[in-house]
Amino acid sequence: MNWADYISVEPNICHGKACLRGTRVMVAVVLDNLAAGLTSEEIVRSYPSLRPEHVAAAIAFAAELARERVVATPAAAAA
Repeated sequence: MNWADYISVEPNICHGKACLRGTRVMVAVVLDNLAAGLTSEEIVRSYPSLRPEHVAAAIAFAAELARERVVATPAAAAA
């Protein structure tokens, strides 16, 4: 799973917060739902623009951030 295939940061979308590519659903929203105990299936049902791969990418992104190092996002890498 390459989270960068599913997550983007665009200044004009959700104020530059990390979002799931092709949606306006922020990664933090998915992670908050997981932390609240929702399953991947429940999240996908609540946000029809998401697929299970989006939830897995959000988890992979969070794991990358938890390693306490700088993570280049796709938009930042292109700049």
